[in-house]
Amino acid sequence: MSSNRKKTHFRPCIDLHNGQVKQIVGGTLSETDPSTLKTNFVASRPSTHYVELYRKHGLEGGHIIKLGSGNDEAARQALHAWKGHLQIGGGIDDKNCREWLDEGASKVIVTSYLFPEGKFSLERLQRMSSLVGEDKLVIDVSCRRRGDKWLVAMNKWQTITDMEVNKEALDMLSEYCSEFLIHAADVEGLCQGIDEELVAKLGQWVNIPTTYAGGAKSIEDLATVNELSEGKVDLTYGSSLDIFGGTLVNFEDLVQYEEAAE
Repeated sequence: MSSNRKKTHFRPCIDLHNGQVKQIVGGTLSETDPSTLKTNFVASRPSTHYVELYRKHGLEGGHIIKLGSGNDEAARQALHAWKGHLQIGGGIDDKNCREWLDEGASKVIVTSYLFPEGKFSLERLQRMSSLVGEDKLVIDVSCRRRGDKWLVAMNKWQTITDMEVNKEALDMLSEYCSEFLIHAADVEGLCQGIDEELVAKLGQWVNIPTTYAGGAKSIEDLATVNELSEGKVDLTYGSSLDIFGGTLVNFEDLVQYEEAAE
């Protein structure tokens, strides 16, 4: 391994649903049929508890995702607890993006706004990038697999868009943002393993910092993602993590991994 090679890092997350920290099985969150929702974990503690935990251990690059309405207050409290260190996503558009930066977000994360009626809009991307600045913009290219391709999914991963996740698309998007967040929605929340093929492809395709989320179930997944992506892709853990009620991954182990990576 060369000395200038990057290394995969653990990136913390906070998912908010109805104002509570939750872990939800990806793709089951529907506004039209709430009965489809499958929840792995509902926190008894506020969002700020998790922020303080991340702050204590200096875990940078984390993100807060607002899954639907009723999450703004919990999101604000989380951002205020560690201003300038957490990204915010979920319902971000041209009207509220500046507001969330003013609330203390390090960057804003956008998906659905870029895809009116499921069709990619370069004009909207250019507008968003000019409003907040390329350095403050993260594009969430969360996707679902269709055959041998991955297509960007929006609207809480319910709507498949017209954009394929590939090198050409990521190269184009990277001209307007500083980072990618990619949920593999088909494996999100299942704790059945990462989409190794997608991670390997991302390692070939991306040229800006990228965080992958979906299916991580062991501390060894960090080494796997590091190997598959040649250190270009970072990893988020959710439902498998003990601080979110999981039994497969110990938070302290991830902290130690990060400390050793410094």
